[in-house]
Amino acid sequence: MTFAPDESVRSGFVALVGRPNAGKSTLVNALVGTKVAITSDTPQTTRHRLRAVLDREDAQIVLVDTPGLHKPVDALGEEVNRSSMMALADVDVVALCVDATAPVGAGDAWVAERIGSGRRPVVVVMTKADIADAETIARQFARVRELVSPTAEVALSAKDGFNLEALVEAVLPHLPMGPRFFPRDMTTDQSLEVMLAELVREKVLRLTRDEVPHAVGVQLDELEYDERSDRHTVRATIYVERDSQKGIIIGKGGEMIRTIGTEARLDMERLLGTAVYLDLRVKVKKDWRRDGAQIKRFGYGEGL
Repeated sequence: MTFAPDESVRSGFVALVGRPNAGKSTLVNALVGTKVAITSDTPQTTRHRLRAVLDREDAQIVLVDTPGLHKPVDALGEEVNRSSMMALADVDVVALCVDATAPVGAGDAWVAERIGSGRRPVVVVMTKADIADAETIARQFARVRELVSPTAEVALSAKDGFNLEALVEAVLPHLPMGPRFFPRDMTTDQSLEVMLAELVREKVLRLTRDEVPHAVGVQLDELEYDERSDRHTVRATIYVERDSQKGIIIGKGGEMIRTIGTEARLDMERLLGTAVYLDLRVKVKKDWRRDGAQIKRFGYGEGL
């Protein structure tokens, strides 16, 4: 890892906030140029804040990806909301992400209210611009202006890589001059163990969809490397709240858990750069989303 302690560049923190499924994690991955955050079509996929590092010759932008702000219905919802609000405390810029394809409504107003007015620069980011026409995007921006007073507005597509540089240019003037916060070759502050567990959860969400919404927690039990075979052994447990959910994840004849394992293992091998033996187990822990200790144990909110 390389530091340049005496170097002074534009260096600061930018929090990406918005409703669930606004495309924040996909945008973070696109900006950094590698996968540091899991994604799925399931709202509230992101369950804890993470920092991703966009390093350039003239700047270092630390992107703070946050769980989607929403009205909580259980202890888990309260914890992830708390994580999002904590992420706003010390950032230099707020990037308010709004889905260009979903009408701006009460949920966006609820988020805007929690951002606060005038405390820090707000850049409005209209995501998914590849699937919305210009008229719709203009209407969306006009509606958001009723909620916040942005310093800049950017329409982009993380999927297509469209207009990403415009977002960078919009936040750079608001970052202070100073040293880089992270080594230049570092892309995220997440631990390897957390990233591996998240890869498993991503596959569960993508493959089971609405059948097992957010009653899924993943705990990494073992990570070992055998130098002789150049292979990592990863053992993890998937926790759910109901026996019926356990049955869905295992699937008929174990088909679903094998598919989850195969897809997660391939991502793990790309991440670790070695062969991986992955062993997954599924256990029931009733109503864990209402148990603060279990929520933190699974790394949600500020748990890890």
